[in-house]
Amino acid sequence: MLPDTLTLLPEGMSQTVFTVLLLASFAASFITVAFGIGGGALTLAVMATLVPPAALIPTHGVIQIGSNLGRAAVTFRHIFWPALPAFTLGSVIGAGIGGSLAISLPPAWVQIGIGGFVIWSVLGRPPKGVRDWPLTVGVISSFLTMFFGATGLFVAVFTKSQKLPRHDHVATHAALMTVQHGIKTIAFGLLGFAFSEWWGFVIAMIAAGFLGTLAGKRLLNRLDDRLFRRALDLILVLLSLRLIWAGMRQLLAGT
Repeated sequence: MLPDTLTLLPEGMSQTVFTVLLLASFAASFITVAFGIGGGALTLAVMATLVPPAALIPTHGVIQIGSNLGRAAVTFRHIFWPALPAFTLGSVIGAGIGGSLAISLPPAWVQIGIGGFVIWSVLGRPPKGVRDWPLTVGVISSFLTMFFGATGLFVAVFTKSQKLPRHDHVATHAALMTVQHGIKTIAFGLLGFAFSEWWGFVIAMIAAGFLGTLAGKRLLNRLDDRLFRRALDLILVLLSLRLIWAGMRQLLAGT
């Protein structure tokens, strides 16, 4: 007999909303492990319509720890470890700066800026030497994730610049994002966010995401590196266009 899922739900969340979010977590992890990117933005987009704004970024961060940690675990032997130390230091600095600010960056401009940067990096040439900028990438992406949430696209540009095989790309990106979301969650805890009423929901989302990871890994094993690169570039561009469109809509709505 299944446990009473109502005990997992934060106050005010319906069973229907909970089910939709679990399905979104499964689909997001499937997409990310199969194609290297996209799940964090998908999860954030769905949660943004169903989760209270004050809880959105903190809970999304904890869920992404579980999701990325699961991917890193099942692809552990493929992680490119030299990318992590400087990125981790940069993430601590970026989260510290972001968490110390009393006001957030205008989300519309953040969306447009990240989307434009990623499209330029995919269709043109990434900034010269970006593969040697792990500290800078860690600072910028962790600063932005305190306000915006899903900066996996930004980190993916750095991971992509390493020119890794598909399994190594997925594993390394998962490890980098685990570090970043872990640091972000600690920062929100220090800032006073009350995670306690959300733990049941978060654990259920992580479990659904891990099932998606196992399913997506089967598809990853069937792709060749050339097809993987094309799929990754297509997903990056589509997600970036969505970010730019969402940002422009916000700006137009405010005029």
